[in-house]
Amino acid sequence: MLRTTGLFTILFAGALGLSCARAPEPEKSSVAPLGASPHAASPTPQKTAPEGPTDVAYDAPANWQKAENPSPMRKATYKIPKAKGDTEDAELSVSQAGGSVEMNLQRWAGQFAPKAEVKRTEKKVGDLKVTIAELHGTFSGSGMPGAAAASPKDKWEMLAAIVETTPPTFFKMTGPENTVNGAKAEFDKLIDGMRAK
Repeated sequence: MLRTTGLFTILFAGALGLSCARAPEPEKSSVAPLGASPHAASPTPQKTAPEGPTDVAYDAPANWQKAENPSPMRKATYKIPKAKGDTEDAELSVSQAGGSVEMNLQRWAGQFAPKAEVKRTEKKVGDLKVTIAELHGTFSGSGMPGAAAASPKDKWEMLAAIVETTPPTFFKMTGPENTVNGAKAEFDKLIDGMRAK
């Protein structure tokens, strides 16, 4: 009887050991199913690049004198030699700023008294969209905040190009009508030779 009981105890202990030694359940796999993107579950945020070019390269005419920028907002400033009979040189400024094409044209029109009529044309230079504007009248200054008020200048012209980069790039020539008209061919050549960068 004792021998039978001992055998039963050994068998019971063995069965209990087998049930406890059962293999653990496999952990849930973090590997993506075959053919699925490994990053599908947790996409990493992508930085969005600006649409279109952010700046342009250009070649200024050799007879335009590069000048010091009067404001940190300007990228470049050029003096255009005055035409015969004019008392002042014209100036070309290159800058970048925000705002729509229409908003900037209206702001420039308001720099003339009375407000100038804007003659505008649109063109493509490579992949660049460009708006050319011509304004005439009595020029009262740039109207920049903090700038000293300039004395009105009669019979002045503004010849400007707005290049649709991000932000927009402005080429703005202002000066006596004769001088600006005399430099128009050089201005057109500069604009037509622009390259996105």
